Amino acid sequence: MSALKGRITDGLYGLGWGAVKKLPEPAATALFRTIADRTWKRRGKSVLRLESNLARVVPDAGPERLAELSKAGMRSYMRYWMESFRLPTWTPERIRASIDVKDTHMLTEGLDAGNGVIIALPHLGNWDLAGAWVTTDLKVPFTTVAERLEPATLYDRFVAYREGLGMEVLPHSGGAAFGTLARRLRAGGLICLVADRDLSASGVEVSFFGATARMPAGPALLAQQTGALLLPVTLWYDGTPVMKARIHPAVEMPEEGTRAEKTAAMTQGLADAFAGGIAEHPEDWHMLQRLWLDDLDPRGERA
Repeated sequence: MSALKGRITDGLYGLGWGAVKKLPEPAATALFRTIADRTWKRRGKSVLRLESNLARVVPDAGPERLAELSKAGMRSYMRYWMESFRLPTWTPERIRASIDVKDTHMLTEGLDAGNGVIIALPHLGNWDLAGAWVTTDLKVPFTTVAERLEPATLYDRFVAYREGLGMEVLPHSGGAAFGTLARRLRAGGLICLVADRDLSASGVEVSFFGATARMPAGPALLAQQTGALLLPVTLWYDGTPVMKARIHPAVEMPEEGTRAEKTAAMTQGLADAFAGGIAEHPEDWHMLQRLWLDDLDPRGERA
């Protein structure tokens, strides 16, 4: 990213966090729906990629249905940003009233057991709102990681935003995050990781909607190393102001096999849980990048 583009991007996000939260809610909702519809209508690279990804999820959908899904997907994506820009001003009562979580007992019982819990989510719904619910309603602090963004000021904005919601945020790069996450789990803590895309050499290959994709090994490795519970979580909107969430049964660690084999099996278990949630609510999956290996540019592009 060029220095000028970086400054512009940082400035736009700063404007979002500074101005959008001051708008009346109906005005903010209308503004972001307009942005979504205009972005969708331009049929740019991100929209076309979203539609291509949705064609994998809904293989029987024709062009008209895919267009409907991608338009709804952009509206869902912009709802995520609108909520995220306004979330720092929400009261604990508003946060609790804005999400309905099914099977919460799986998380609370896991934490009560004292061995630590790993929540793994795909890019569904608003994962920041889910995190804010954990810290405000359950009153449980947790640790997450964030990809280092350019410019550094933009990364700092995201860290400050999430720390303001009660999260401990570690940088993704450098490898030190894994050790810190393991220590938090051994102390009986909670970590939350978005875990449906990893194009690095360490990504684990999984079968995902009938084709091969890579997902991060971290959740499975942490569960093996610490004995923590690994819980998939899926999120979705249903046309109301209240986001829905489901905590799925824990991904079990195989009793036999090498570490690599156990990691592969557990990561596939996560992929299967994610696929179920995405298939039920494809318009809320905010995957605007390449994911499947056979979609990657042969020249090595990872766009």
